[in-house]
Amino acid sequence: MTEVTLSARTYRRLDRATKLGGLALVAIGLDIGGSDPAGIAFGVAGAALALTTVFVTKHE
Repeated sequence: MTEVTLSARTYRRLDRATKLGGLALVAIGLDIGGSDPAGIAFGVAGAALALTTVFVTKHE
């Protein structure tokens, strides 16, 4: 597995962008319908996007 290291400023920007993008996808999934396969897919994609920065190392 390749390690990704970002500066603190870039990490903060990426973290905010992925959290907002993930939230938007989850909202779209809920708007479509939580029991609809497309709604579930949007929800899962949003959760995955929101968690992407967990695997990024912040360079102090």
